[in-house]
Amino acid sequence: MNTLFLDAAFSKQTERPPVWMMRQAGRFMPEYWEIKNKYSFLEMCKTPEIAADVTMLPVDLLGIDAAILFCDILVTGEAMGGDLSFTQGVGPRFANPVSTLADVEALEIDVLDKLQYVADAIKVIQQRLDNKIPLIGFAGAPFTVMSYLVEGGSSKDFKKTKLLIHNKPEVAHLLLSKIAKVTADYLNLQIAAGVNAVQIFDSWALALSWNDYQEFSHRYIQEIIANLNRKDIPVISFCKGSSVFAPIMAQANPDVVSVDWNADLLNIKNSLPAGMAVQGNLDPHVLYADKPVIKKHILQLFERMRGEKGFIFNLGHGIMPDIPFDNVKYAIEVVKEFKY
Repeated sequence: MNTLFLDAAFSKQTERPPVWMMRQAGRFMPEYWEIKNKYSFLEMCKTPEIAADVTMLPVDLLGIDAAILFCDILVTGEAMGGDLSFTQGVGPRFANPVSTLADVEALEIDVLDKLQYVADAIKVIQQRLDNKIPLIGFAGAPFTVMSYLVEGGSSKDFKKTKLLIHNKPEVAHLLLSKIAKVTADYLNLQIAAGVNAVQIFDSWALALSWNDYQEFSHRYIQEIIANLNRKDIPVISFCKGSSVFAPIMAQANPDVVSVDWNADLLNIKNSLPAGMAVQGNLDPHVLYADKPVIKKHILQLFERMRGEKGFIFNLGHGIMPDIPFDNVKYAIEVVKEFKY
């Protein structure tokens, strides 16, 4: 197996930074749309062979150093009782938003049977990967999943979520603790099915203040990581806001902190405990630029991180759907040509 990614995640020396990109199997690829135009998004997630087809696209077309399972962070919320749908141009919606104590109490936590399709997909993907590169599993962090359940979908201001945590903190904590239990079980299901690493996505943590992040996000991520069967399985913690929250994120004891593009990556790494790796942190908007500009930005980052163990190249967030495929492919070629 190409172990560059796993070696860097465990802060071992590598000859170059490994590369994968968040949302690397997605809407910027014509081949993705060939599949997406035949099936609904949830059909793609819930049909193991189709999920494997999409997972393999960047493996076959981009030559990345790690694959990531094709699924969605909200499948845990759906399994717990959320009525989830995806609409083109609208995004994810829960038709039955959570707002009261009774709503939260009604959510289920013994739901692994409803998520078995993910384990089945992992087994198909690992057969296809044939031990060439590692496979990353993932889950949404409790605060982010909660925000979708409470808002009923995406939100610009998270008003309902913030009213819940401020006016009814006991209800928010019950909801978060239930999501955390499901999430730990779900990630352990993925590990048992054969993933080689896991990442926790807290996509909307940036909506929180420092104190609220500690109370309503960090403590539950810490709980999840503490309950993972993580022997030989690196754990990556990502949030939008990691440039601010990295010192707290490190207290949850992940192997890797994945950093958004608002911070100097070396400064973040130097602020973390010795032996904790970093992942990131190219601004994905750079991939819209001309190829010489893309190369310049990647090499600037690599020169900054030269000599550092524990560095995985990635974006500060996911690839946007209208970024040219050729630019993504070129960026990966620049990474793979680099040598320390």
